[in-house]
Amino acid sequence: MTFHPWRWLRAKPEIEVIWQPQPVGRIAATDGHRVILMDPRQSQAQRRCAITHEQIHIEHRHVGGCSPTEERQVRAATARRLIALDELVAAYRWSRDLREMADELWVTPDVVRERLAGLAAEERRRLASVHDDLELTC
Repeated sequence: MTFHPWRWLRAKPEIEVIWQPQPVGRIAATDGHRVILMDPRQSQAQRRCAITHEQIHIEHRHVGGCSPTEERQVRAATARRLIALDELVAAYRWSRDLREMADELWVTPDVVRERLAGLAAEERRRLASVHDDLELTC
């Protein structure tokens, strides 16, 4: 099932989203409590990924930044939340190109890459079975 970050946010009226240009190299940020800063120059897919990423920082109460390990965990959680395994399998069946998969999944290529890198063993087997299925039908 597709995660809808804007629906999640609608249920959290205490969280304010402020649209303002961000410094070079940053598209969003949070105070870890109640504020998410979003750069308005993002694409829709970037916005979806960034708002989810910042929501996870708030859920984990990352105030004043976080460690590199915590940041990696948030990136992995963002990818898992935005890309369900069934959706990933369907996109993988359609294309192996990260950009095309990202377009299909309505995320950025970096989020697809993160989701693929974080696959559990059973998820890897399921994705590998798509390759086997495709060979049988050709």
